[in-house]
Amino acid sequence: MTARPADRALRLGTRRSKLAMTQSGHVADMIRALGREVELIEIVSEGDRTQEAGTPITASTPTGVYVSALRDALLAGEIDLAVHSLKDLPTYPYDGVTLAAIPPREDPRDVVVARDGLTLGELPAGARVGTGSPRRAAQLHALGLGLAISGVRGNVDTRIGKVTSGEFDAVVLARAGMARIERLDEITEVLDPIQVLPAPGQGALAIECRSDDAELIALLGGLDDAPTRAAVTAERQVLATLEGGCAAPIGALGEVVEGEDAAELWLRAVVLSDDGAVAIRRSASGPVGNAVGLGERLAQEMLADGADQLRAGQ
Repeated sequence: MTARPADRALRLGTRRSKLAMTQSGHVADMIRALGREVELIEIVSEGDRTQEAGTPITASTPTGVYVSALRDALLAGEIDLAVHSLKDLPTYPYDGVTLAAIPPREDPRDVVVARDGLTLGELPAGARVGTGSPRRAAQLHALGLGLAISGVRGNVDTRIGKVTSGEFDAVVLARAGMARIERLDEITEVLDPIQVLPAPGQGALAIECRSDDAELIALLGGLDDAPTRAAVTAERQVLATLEGGCAAPIGALGEVVEGEDAAELWLRAVVLSDDGAVAIRRSASGPVGNAVGLGERLAQEMLADGADQLRAGQ
């Protein structure tokens, strides 16, 4: 590929949604702090066009359509780098594209936005709670609160608006997204991972560039956070080994903690039946430098305990 002039601004591809633009803006500021100018380039995906046409996003319209549009623009040379929510990235490698940096992670937990400032436990039996995530739905069912869990689509504004309008009593969202668009004051409860484990990679951003752009890979390496990368690598390895895909009821959370002699990586994961009636929960710990091995080991233990039957709905 033709060398990029050192004085040209880096072109950062982003979706045009408020959250995507905010996330990309944060990354642009990080890069500017390294001494390079950045311009944001809006990339419109087929998923965005579908939403703009008024057609609801469904299970047949995966988050991967958003990732693919940015990657296509990257490989076509229209942009130099792209920012994604890491939980949206497929777990398998993509030829020609390198995951150059994972910056420090936002709080990965899920949160509740409910009417009248209520928590899930304070909502009456039969209260309608909205989520577009099978993982969240299964874990909410598993709490045994008698809530009516319903599907909901749209951006953060749309989902919270359904609570304000009275269509839902509450919605469950990612705290990271709420933090990035400065709406933390609307949260009525932060869910403990003991009750609801987040999606693998939730709260983390992924910065990708072309694999042949050695100069940019080196620059972006300055934004990479080693503890975050170790944690999310283990989480994503659980997902990859279980072959769950983005819509499967699988939760995982890795954390780097202080051990007796050195830092350790602690990993928790859950696989549930769709109705939350059956759940396989496991945890394990290991060296920070062996995140892939830890995720693989934990997932294999879960498969041995019947996780594949749960995912097949058996």
